[in-house]
Amino acid sequence: MSRAGFLSSLTAVAVGLLAGFFIMLAANPQQSLSGFAAILTGGFSGPRNAGQVLYYAAPVIMTGLSVGLAGKAGLFNIGAPGQFITGAFCAVYVGVKCSFLPGGLHCAAALAAAAAAGALWGAIPGALKAWRNVNEVISCIMTNYIGMYLVNHLIATTVFDARHNRTLPVPGSANLPKLYPVFRDGDGVSGVNSGIIIAVASAVLLYLMLEKTVFGYQLRACGLNRQAALHAGIDDKRCILASMSMAGALAGLGGALVYLSGSGTGINVVNTLAAEGFRGIPAALLAFNSPIGVIFTGLLLSHLTVGGFHLQLYDFTPEIIEIIVAVIIYFAAFSALIKELIIRVRIKRRE
Repeated sequence: MSRAGFLSSLTAVAVGLLAGFFIMLAANPQQSLSGFAAILTGGFSGPRNAGQVLYYAAPVIMTGLSVGLAGKAGLFNIGAPGQFITGAFCAVYVGVKCSFLPGGLHCAAALAAAAAAGALWGAIPGALKAWRNVNEVISCIMTNYIGMYLVNHLIATTVFDARHNRTLPVPGSANLPKLYPVFRDGDGVSGVNSGIIIAVASAVLLYLMLEKTVFGYQLRACGLNRQAALHAGIDDKRCILASMSMAGALAGLGGALVYLSGSGTGINVVNTLAAEGFRGIPAALLAFNSPIGVIFTGLLLSHLTVGGFHLQLYDFTPEIIEIIVAVIIYFAAFSALIKELIIRVRIKRRE
């Protein structure tokens, strides 16, 4: 990410935090400073909270990489929620039904199933875009809801726990290894596991693929100018399909990181899209689709989430964090404009 891009993203975050502070000031002037300090320091107030930041950041980073990769190819993957939940279901299904597999292999099989399901779900809008020129936003929205209702049906007919209205618990052999020894304090332990390592490694590998390989260059060239890439001999259809499939695999893997965490979380049978899929959009926008930048924006959004858990101590509702994130998303959409203004100011100063 360039310096101008960093400054524009920082501006979006600052405006979002400022808006949140004014709302807190209007709601409870006496506790506004204390509550705002809790948001800013939430992830730094002990090993357990730091671990929680890493725990919540892993799926956000994965869905952010999913949106960012498609963005590099000139596409807007708003289908991450559908890819996330289909991948999550396949991970849980393999976890529950394939308990005969040994520990390491069991977890690896569940992760592979999640990536494959996400890739398949991402390939659908990718193929429609490549061969029929169907707008990927429309097809992604449709596959989001189809995926959500399909998963609800499959849960009810395969791995349903009627008592808790969600999927059966995944056995320990399929869960990701914990990182408890580091993130423990007097209040208990966090839910952090090796999922954050997978997320960071995925970001690094994606960066190397985009910046150091011929295929990555072709994806970026197709994203910058599809017609020019076509005239240069680049197979644009292949790039579109591959980018959406890979984006789906990343989002599906993000779903696996949530439900193979060993925290007892199951997929609930609900008629709402996965929030983690939408959280990847601001993470990618703030990072200007940079894979390395997504690591930091994902950590930032998760830090705000953990900070929001402490707001009830100061008579504020945690939903204030959602308002802050919403304002950040709104201004992140203008990050490119802010970046352009910063560049123009620099040019004028040099002149």
